[in-house]
Amino acid sequence: MSSTELPNLLASAVAPKPGAVAVAEGERLDSVGLPGLTLSVRSRPSTRTGLPPALYVHGLGGSSQNWSALMPLLEDVVDCEALDLPGFGDSPPPDDGDYSITGHARAVIRYLDARARGPVHLVGNSMGGAVTTRVAAVRPDLVRTLTLVSPALPELRVQRTALPTGLLAVPGVASLFTRLTKDWTAEQRVRGVMGLCYGDPGRVTPEGFSAAVREMERRLQLPYFWDAMARSARGIVNAYTLGGQHGLWRQAERVLAPTLLVYGGRDLLVSYRMAHRAAAAFRDSRLLTLPDAGHVAMMEYPESVATAFRELLVDTGELTARRTVSGS
Repeated sequence: MSSTELPNLLASAVAPKPGAVAVAEGERLDSVGLPGLTLSVRSRPSTRTGLPPALYVHGLGGSSQNWSALMPLLEDVVDCEALDLPGFGDSPPPDDGDYSITGHARAVIRYLDARARGPVHLVGNSMGGAVTTRVAAVRPDLVRTLTLVSPALPELRVQRTALPTGLLAVPGVASLFTRLTKDWTAEQRVRGVMGLCYGDPGRVTPEGFSAAVREMERRLQLPYFWDAMARSARGIVNAYTLGGQHGLWRQAERVLAPTLLVYGGRDLLVSYRMAHRAAAAFRDSRLLTLPDAGHVAMMEYPESVATAFRELLVDTGELTARRTVSGS
């Protein structure tokens, strides 16, 4: 199954119509057309004008809904936007069919360039962590700070619990899995993903579970759902095998932006032991470890992640500068 195929711990304020993407109270969903690419963008208006922009990028199987618990906690310090990567959430597949890490990074860069939003506070989870690491390495002019929640960076010894996700990259496995699980209900699929992604699935409310089931039902109706999953999983595996200047660890060493790393002690997809390697690779980094969190700490413990992000802004002078300007 996927790594972050859940919308949020919280239910949407209003249940969406059948087939519609959920939009929580205070959020808006827009479609941005670019040559060969259409991106769905979830935003939450800031409580103040003139705040620096932040862009959130989800992981494999996830969507912009993965950030709906975190964005309200930061709306007073950054102008929040979250992308649906091509083929995920409400974004259709890219015209060129490129689901590689580089292809997803290119989509993020093209969006930032087209909207002239950079430099932004860039935030990524899982596959989105690999994508944003590449963006920060090749386009430092677009990134103020980088926050990575369980980033999918290469591991020599992958956890056994992560192997099924990696197997999606093997040609034919996605279609085989689809046939083998055709009788699974959306509820069964959601419970499986929760067990894989959360340190404690019991933290999800009944309303949040129902919202996740509705979202799962919507995604399973998309004709390109499994193709986007399989090709993106293949993109992660291919990125892991790259060496030289294109290797993700080498690119992590090139990142100039101050970096916040967030790792969960109960993460079944990205090993907790990678936290210290990541802290050594990113030259200006700080590390937050959450022993009880799983793979999606921003959904399980949004308050802790928000506090660490605010401390990053203070440490880098971003928050002090904003307060000085707003108070002048």
